[in-house]
Amino acid sequence: MSVVRSLETLNAEIQEQKEQVENVDFKMITFSLAGKDYGVDIMNVKEIAKADKFTFVPNAASFVRGVYNLRGDIIPIVDLRSFFHLPVEQKNDGVENMLILRINDKVYGTIVDKIDRVVGISSGAIQPPHPIFGDINIKFIQGVVENQGDLYIILDVIRIFSQSEEDKGKTRPPETSGDYYVPPPQAVPASGDSGEDAMDFIRQSLPALKHFHPSALNGRWLGERFSDWSTGRKGPELQLKDTAAAEEFLSRFYSPFTGGFWDDQYAACVTEVLPELSSSSIQVWNIGCGKGYETFSFACILKARYPDAYIKIWANDNDIMAISQAPNMVFDLVQMPEYCRPFMVRGVSGYGFNQAIKDSILFEYHDIVNNNPMPDLDIVLARDVLSFLPVEDQERLVGQFVEKLKSRGMVILGLHEELSESGWHSAARPPVSAFVHRE
Repeated sequence: MSVVRSLETLNAEIQEQKEQVENVDFKMITFSLAGKDYGVDIMNVKEIAKADKFTFVPNAASFVRGVYNLRGDIIPIVDLRSFFHLPVEQKNDGVENMLILRINDKVYGTIVDKIDRVVGISSGAIQPPHPIFGDINIKFIQGVVENQGDLYIILDVIRIFSQSEEDKGKTRPPETSGDYYVPPPQAVPASGDSGEDAMDFIRQSLPALKHFHPSALNGRWLGERFSDWSTGRKGPELQLKDTAAAEEFLSRFYSPFTGGFWDDQYAACVTEVLPELSSSSIQVWNIGCGKGYETFSFACILKARYPDAYIKIWANDNDIMAISQAPNMVFDLVQMPEYCRPFMVRGVSGYGFNQAIKDSILFEYHDIVNNNPMPDLDIVLARDVLSFLPVEDQERLVGQFVEKLKSRGMVILGLHEELSESGWHSAARPPVSAFVHRE
């Protein structure tokens, strides 16, 4: 009987360990500092970024690299290596990896050596820190955890960036003992629905890994994609553990011919949904124009659809290299779609677009999350752009569309984006997603 009881006890312990592994209720972004692995609660990570130029701040602490313009917001940049007195890896190109953190109502940039992936764990597996981690003051460590053979030191970024004892009192839990912080147990979702947990994990991972922000704009596609993604996957396989997995998940999101000229068939579909416009002047806002392939495609379509109209396309992107090269690109005529060829002329180095097309486009470096002083618009072309902005910026831009669009104006979004708010009506069918607004 004692042997039977021992086996039962062992089986119970094994089952308990399995349930602990499967209970993923804590997600962290992992990164390295001086050869060691660290983690930060994903709920404190606003996004990841790269940068090589920071504005110097006189009389700042030695670990403050300066300030950085993050889409119009000036944020302080802290080098965590210098903060913890760790060796700094020298880079040839000077480009630094940054975790953009949101602590309460403030945003900070932190420089690390390498950003790795998203890791999901059970909060019950987090152990209190120990003085053996001598590289970093123990009061800045939330805990340590082992995952798939790797040991991660979880940083307490709230304590690192707390500015006063009052702030600490507002944000710290009471379970402290000297310099030791014991993470409070996190509640397990009452539903126990692993599918719901995995979906929530993906919603939280996509902004950090690929700047993709789930919202009403892309919610229908996200649900359908998760249903497909979960086929044949279970448990940890459902998670987006790194950038490669996030890219695979999003691979079916993008609209046809992203990053290239639209083909003749797709151009015909776009032409069919263009509104009847009686005005002799047509104003278009092309958001996220990239290298200009989309812009030139649309300009040719508009010239053919409204041959007597004056057309102006405001083509914006925050990639300054792409914007600067777009106006002067040359092409092989044989490789161009048929609808573009009537608008091309031969030059010394190859074929380019004629002066009428070039004059209709104004390529400008611009970040759309800042002020957008656009004229009244007939068409907004924003394929697969809004979904890669924070939800508040998505909503603000859609509000600007309503304000700026003329009575018969139209918004053309990405294939898997939609405007479901009151007043918006679909004006197309796949492969084109277009909407008009009527009160």
